[in-house]
Amino acid sequence: MALTSAALGDTRAAFDRVAPSYDAANTANPLLSAMRQRALTVLSSQVAAGAQLLELGCGPGTDSIRLVEAGYGVTAIDWSPAMVAAARARATAVGLGHRLSVHRLGIHELDALSPSVFDAAFSNLGPLNCVPDIGDAARQIAARLRHGGVLVASVIGRVCPWEIGLYLARGDRQRAALRFAPGFVAVPLAGGTVWTRYYSPSEFEAAFAVVGMTRVNLRTLGLFAPPPYLEHAARRHRAVSGLLQWLDDRTGSWPGLRHLGDHFLITLRKH
Repeated sequence: MALTSAALGDTRAAFDRVAPSYDAANTANPLLSAMRQRALTVLSSQVAAGAQLLELGCGPGTDSIRLVEAGYGVTAIDWSPAMVAAARARATAVGLGHRLSVHRLGIHELDALSPSVFDAAFSNLGPLNCVPDIGDAARQIAARLRHGGVLVASVIGRVCPWEIGLYLARGDRQRAALRFAPGFVAVPLAGGTVWTRYYSPSEFEAAFAVVGMTRVNLRTLGLFAPPPYLEHAARRHRAVSGLLQWLDDRTGSWPGLRHLGDHFLITLRKH
C-alpha cells in the first residue's frame, strides 16, 4: 500500500501519545540503549565534532542532547508536535535550549530547509521506516548535505531471525512474515498505529544510490542479541544477553550476517 495522509496522521498521533514517557521507556531498555549507543559511536567515527548535523526523527531529544554536548551543531526535526515539545523542554532543562534547534517537520518535508548546509544527517532507531516514499526522502536528504556529507542511519530490517523463530514457535505464521510485506504495515504502539515499511539493506541503499549516495559501511544491530521488545528476557539473563551482544559486535559487519537482524546500521556518503 502507499502511505496516505490519514496513515501519516495515525503515525503522528501514536507518537504524540507516547511522547511523555518515550525517553524513560527507551532509556530503561538495555537492548534499545545498546543499539542507540552503537549508532552514535559510528556517527562520531565518521563526523568530527563541530560539524553541522541534521537529526531526522529526533523524538524527545534523547540523542539530540548528547550530540550537542559532544560539540555538534544540531538541527533536529520530528513529525510529532508532542515529541518536538518534549525535545525543546529537555534541551531547556539542561541549559542547552539556545544550542539546539528543533523543528516540527516531517522527513518528507525537508525541502522546507535550505539545501547543502549540513555536514551529516543522522537517523536513529527507525524514523526512515515511516516516510511515505523512501526515494523522495533520499532526494531531500541528499539535497540538504554538502558535498562529501554522510547519512548515518539505523533502519528496521526485513529479516530478523529472532522474530521469525519466536512467532513460528507460537504458531503465528502471519506475524512471523510481517516484515516481508511489500508495502506499509500497521504496527501497534500504545493503542495507536505506526505505519511502517521494512527494508533490506540492499533496498535502502538502492534508493540512495539514485541520488548519488554510496555505502561507506554496514553492520547489523540485533542479530544474535534479541530485539528490543524482548527486554524483560534480556534483564533476566544479563550474562547471556551480554554475550550475544558481544557476538553482534564481533560479527555484525561480516558479509551475509550484516543483512540480517532487527535493525541494520548503514553509513552513506554523498558524491
